Amino acid sequence: MFKRQLVETLKKKMHKGKAIILLGARQTGKTTLIKTLISGKEKDCIMLNADEQNVREELSNASNQKLKQVIGSNKIICIDEAQRIINVGLTLKLITDNFPKVQLIVSGSSALELASEINEPLTGRKWEYNLYPLCWAELREKYNYFESQNFLEQRLIYGMYPDVVNHIGDEKEVLTNLADSYLYKDLLNYKGIRKPDLLYQLLKALALQIGNEVSYNELAQLLKVDKLTISNYIDLLEKSFIIFKLNSFSGNLRNEIAKGKKIYFYDNGIRNAIIQNYSPLSSRVDTGALWENFLISERIKKNNYNQSRLKSYFWRTTAQQEVDYIEEVNQKIYAYEFKWNAKKNNRFPKTFLNNYKTETAEIISKDNFEEFIL
Repeated sequence: MFKRQLVETLKKKMHKGKAIILLGARQTGKTTLIKTLISGKEKDCIMLNADEQNVREELSNASNQKLKQVIGSNKIICIDEAQRIINVGLTLKLITDNFPKVQLIVSGSSALELASEINEPLTGRKWEYNLYPLCWAELREKYNYFESQNFLEQRLIYGMYPDVVNHIGDEKEVLTNLADSYLYKDLLNYKGIRKPDLLYQLLKALALQIGNEVSYNELAQLLKVDKLTISNYIDLLEKSFIIFKLNSFSGNLRNEIAKGKKIYFYDNGIRNAIIQNYSPLSSRVDTGALWENFLISERIKKNNYNQSRLKSYFWRTTAQQEVDYIEEVNQKIYAYEFKWNAKKNNRFPKTFLNNYKTETAEIISKDNFEEFIL
């Protein structure tokens, strides 16, 4: 068991008159987190899983009278995989409005339909959080500095999904099962996905391009579809918590790229499962890209859990000068370069430093990475 960063945050939100919404990919530990949250209160709680047909039927277009029967005398109602319930937003609104003493906890593995369904009905009635695969801080709660350093390479290759971390030696099998059976389950059932084969081809193309700019036009030509289809599928993959985008930072210098995009995976293991490459770092040509993906995804988790209000970017010029990662906070700029092995001659581009006043311009390597992600 790992102590999740969100536990204490969610405990403070219990019984404050609002629903708690927990979003994240399947198998990130949402159900386990909810069970931790209600530990000791089970006799006053009802757990419902909308993957079960009878639960979906009872809660779809449910009346107030039906909900009264379902809830009974319970003080907490937990609904797992709520995106599978028809008109779930109205059902959740009925619960929050008519049962004010009942704490509603809702989880969903896809923002494809759940977010749009609940945003309007639950306006002002919800606390919403994202749960990701394990973060480095959660591993460090369980393992000391030396232990965690010893399996850093394993995390770059196999990622941070709880089931993967908990099954040392069986990582490949767990990841294959996760990627094939769980991760795309909601996505492939979604009405906007008409070409499952295209989805897999697109994911593979994106997996091979982490750390590089992504061109929707080039992807469209490669996969023989139109640019709009590529854009729509990438949007769906984002809402399924598989990938995320970084936009380019621009202050309108003549040769900097103003509208570029990079796409990263929330988990290194999923990325490597897609391309079926679990080779050790010593024999890989993409170690730098894996390191970059790992650090940025960990930073995204950290900022999200800390509820940091900032904007994230990368920076590049047409002359291939580059800064891997930039955060803008209250108009202050913090810049980072990622190097698996730091060298004395690692330098930031002079063009960037001369034109942008930075609060930080730091090289992040395996020698100091914990300062960046903890």
